[in-house]
Amino acid sequence: MHDLNPAEVAQRIMKEVKQKIQGLNKLNVMVLGKTGVGKSTLINSVFQEPIAQTGIGKPVTSRIKKYEKEDYPLSIYDTPGLELGGENAVDELLKEINTILKKSVEKNDINEAIHCVWYCISSTSHRFEESEKSFINSFITEAKQYQIPVIVVLTQSYAKKDTAQLKAEIEKEELGIAEVVPVLAQDYEIDEDYVARAFGLTRLVDVMYEVIPESVQNALIAVQKVNRQMKNTKAQAIVVSSASLAAATGATPIPFADSFLLVPEQISMLAGITAVYGLPVDQATMTAVISATIGTSGTTVLGKTLVSGLFKLIPGAGSFVGGAISASIAAALTAALGEAYIGVMNMICDGKMKADDLKTNEGKQTLTAMFRQKLGRKRDKLGKPVDAEQF
Repeated sequence: MHDLNPAEVAQRIMKEVKQKIQGLNKLNVMVLGKTGVGKSTLINSVFQEPIAQTGIGKPVTSRIKKYEKEDYPLSIYDTPGLELGGENAVDELLKEINTILKKSVEKNDINEAIHCVWYCISSTSHRFEESEKSFINSFITEAKQYQIPVIVVLTQSYAKKDTAQLKAEIEKEELGIAEVVPVLAQDYEIDEDYVARAFGLTRLVDVMYEVIPESVQNALIAVQKVNRQMKNTKAQAIVVSSASLAAATGATPIPFADSFLLVPEQISMLAGITAVYGLPVDQATMTAVISATIGTSGTTVLGKTLVSGLFKLIPGAGSFVGGAISASIAAALTAALGEAYIGVMNMICDGKMKADDLKTNEGKQTLTAMFRQKLGRKRDKLGKPVDAEQF
C-alpha cells in the first residue's frame, strides 16, 4: 500500500462524512405558534443550518409547510400565522395537524414520523389565553394518541419574573406536556447600558434529547448548535472508540514503515467528529487539517513514519526509526489527533477561528501545536497497557 498524501486522505474523509450524515435518521420537528412569537428566530438559533430563512417550504396542507434541505437530517413543519380567532378556523387547523401526525405514524418510517412538537407562546403576552388553552388541550389530545411529545416554548422571555409567572400558570393546567421551557433566542438590547442575554436554548435541546426516539438522537446532536457539551461528549466517545480500534491494530506491534494500517481508524474518527459538529468543512480545508497533522512529505501519523519532532514525545521511539508502534502508542497517536481536532472544532464554534483559517500557515500551525500538545500529555502513559477510557 502506497503512502496517502493529504489530498487523498481528505477526499476519503469527506466521502465518509457524507456517508455518515446520510446515514443519520431524519429528525422531524413541528413548530406551532401565533404570528410574531419568534418561531423563525428560535429555529435558526437552535439549529446549525438556517433552515427557516430559506423562505421556500413544501406545502403539506393549506397552512402548514415543510422546510428541509437535501442531505441534511432535519425537517421543520411550520404553521405560519397560527391564529385562533374563530371556532371553524381552529377546527380546520386541528384537522390539518391531525392529518400530518396520523400520516407520519402510519408510514411506519422513522424518517417520516414527527418526533417532537414545539408549541410557542410569547412571554410578552403575560398570560395563557383561553383560546390558546383550548387549542393546545385539543392538540395534545391528538398528539398523545400518536405518542408525540409536546414542549411548550415560552419565546421572547425578556422579563424573567413575568416569564416565571406565565410558566407557573401553564404548568397548573397539567396539560401532559414534556416541559415548559422559557427561552430568549438571541441577545436583546434593552438600552445602551443593558443587554438581556440569550438563555434557555440549551435546556430546550436537552428536553428534546430526552423525549425523542433514541434512533434520532444522533441527528439532533449533529444539527443543533447550542449545546456544545452534547457535541463534545459524542465526539469524545468517537475518539475513545477509535483509540481502542487503533490499539487493537497495534496489539501486534506495527513497524513504523507499516503505520498506514492505522489510516482507516483515523479517517473514520475525523469523519465522525466532523459530522457531529456539523460545521461546513470542505475538502480543501480537510486537506489542510491533514497537512497540519501529518505534514506534506509523507511523514505522518496517518502515513509511513512519524515526523522527527514527535519522536521526542514517545519514550524509546527516538532511538529507532525502524522500531515498532505498540498498542499504547497507536492509541495515543489516534487519541491525540482526535482531541486536537475536537479542540479546533470548538475554536471554530467559539468564533476564535474560521474553518477557512485552517488553510493558512497560521491555522495549520495552531492545529499542529495542539496535536503535539495532546500527544505530549500522553507520553507518560505510553508503554503501559492501553485503557481506552483514559483518552
